[in-house]
Amino acid sequence: MRILISGICGFAGSTLARALHAAGHTVCGFDNFIRPGSQTNREPLEKLGIKVITADLRFAPQIDALPAAEFVLDAAANPSVLAGIDGQTSSRELVDHNLSGTVNLLEYCKVHRAGFILLSTSRVYSIGPLARLEVVVGNNAFRLSPLAARLSPGLSPAGLDETFATAAPISLYGATKFASEALALEYGETFGFPVFINRCGVLAGAGQFGRADQGIFSFWINSWLRKRPLKYLGFGGLGHQVRDCLHPRDLVPVLEKQFAAPKLPVGDRLANFSGGAASAMSLRQLSDWCAARFGPHPVVQDGTPRPFDIPWIVLDPAKARRVWDWSPVTPTAAILEEIATHAEQHPGWLELSSPS
Repeated sequence: MRILISGICGFAGSTLARALHAAGHTVCGFDNFIRPGSQTNREPLEKLGIKVITADLRFAPQIDALPAAEFVLDAAANPSVLAGIDGQTSSRELVDHNLSGTVNLLEYCKVHRAGFILLSTSRVYSIGPLARLEVVVGNNAFRLSPLAARLSPGLSPAGLDETFATAAPISLYGATKFASEALALEYGETFGFPVFINRCGVLAGAGQFGRADQGIFSFWINSWLRKRPLKYLGFGGLGHQVRDCLHPRDLVPVLEKQFAAPKLPVGDRLANFSGGAASAMSLRQLSDWCAARFGPHPVVQDGTPRPFDIPWIVLDPAKARRVWDWSPVTPTAAILEEIATHAEQHPGWLELSSPS
């Protein structure tokens, strides 16, 4: 299969490029290299024989000029929920990257009759109901109260399923991804090419760029090892907020099934892919892991809330198991150890991937 990957030198894109190449696919990709650290992935990919092109998905002529492929894997985005309001990027830049760029890729798929797979996000789910979830504390982590699971459609102790609310507000970032999902499905139906939407939980693994708003596991472990200042923000400053965890290489089996899938009902083309409840952990629990691995390090308790922050978000991948017979295979402990080993081998990783 000839596969084109957008954002091929980002963490998810480069990880999937290597895995798909190893599985025997012909992989090509492009990147605009504006993300700090992304340039470091270019040479290793090219040494494997993977073609890497400098192109910006915001500019249609550059996308139109890319070589033909049978499937496009869209791994390019500004992945921060704070994008457009953090002073680092403008709202227009966010929309150009995450929505207009998707349109350019869909036009490419229309011309080349290529399939399209969008790596989407848990942040398409509504902030209001998530922020108001009734949670209790156990083992230094939030967990759903029994009442919360009974009162919220699409919610259970296993996580949020695909029927959970997606009404605004979901953040500008979430809105661009949700709109991209809708446009992708419409393009596929209108122009007759396969489209799949893979809503991913928090992606993590060695080589993830160390920014708190985009790669919290990598940021926390690298910062702990280097004795950098760390804070528990919001929720009383206790670090009880919980996220799930998924290594992107665990997506490869389902991607290969999607490459070869027959035409499916629209409802089966969108699913959650995450480590689920078994992978979930709080920042405080992550700190406990770091302390056991590296030794003690103080964390400041700061109750200052962050925009769009929520106490608990775990995606339920039950639909992915039903439709695709898919389950994650890399446990959280293995992901954390992989990040820790990478951090020890790359002492300048924070400066490289998140320069001040």
